[in-house]
Amino acid sequence: MQPGEDIESLVDELEAIVSDGRTPFGGGNNKRIVDSNDVFEILDEIRSRFPQEFADARRILKEQDELINRARQQADSIIADAQQQAVILAGDQEIVRLAQQEADMIRDQAQQYERDTRYNAEEYAENVLAHLEDNLRSITSSVTRTRQVIAENSGAHNASSEEPF
Repeated sequence: MQPGEDIESLVDELEAIVSDGRTPFGGGNNKRIVDSNDVFEILDEIRSRFPQEFADARRILKEQDELINRARQQADSIIADAQQQAVILAGDQEIVRLAQQEADMIRDQAQQYERDTRYNAEEYAENVLAHLEDNLRSITSSVTRTRQVIAENSGAHNASSEEPF
């Protein structure tokens, strides 16, 4: 499940409640009567999910750092192994030169791997955070629309109850 899908689902449910609400007598098509408890229940659920979305984003960033650290450690280990092999073969200049060349190549590959890993992890984290930001905007917009509908319904209900029969 992608980050934010739970919240999107709850917003869809909230919109369905408003859409399925009864039209008040003489209230027009823009006004709906909805069960405020259902709406508040969903809003509470949305609020409870936000911390999980943020926790997921923090977890992803932590995993990114751990992945980069493992890549660095692997690169250091590869370099140390290559250097150790070069020392063992130090008796012959050609072998030493070739070992150093191989160590340099391995170091370059390890550094490229680290750069690629960092870039991919940062891009992934950015996508998750952008998705979360979009979800938050969507939810805020939906909540605002729902509150307006409720306010309009409340205003229509109060106005119709004040009219004499």
